[in-house]
Amino acid sequence: MDTVTDQRRRNGTVLLRIALAIFAVGLLAIAAIFVVPAIDGDQPPLWLYLTAMIAAPLGFVLAIVFALMSGRRAR
Repeated sequence: MDTVTDQRRRNGTVLLRIALAIFAVGLLAIAAIFVVPAIDGDQPPLWLYLTAMIAAPLGFVLAIVFALMSGRRAR
């Protein structure tokens, strides 16, 4: 019984780490969207907008999935 619980914890922590990494990439892309025009004076590239639009919400949703999966069931 302990090996099943340990396996679920490892899988859950991997999901949380992936979610946090993707969310962090999205936040960095959002910050870069504001920094690029201040430094360079040009518009940020399209890939930066796309990364911000995909990575931040995806990481957030994965973190919510982790929270729901790791919650205890009501008896």
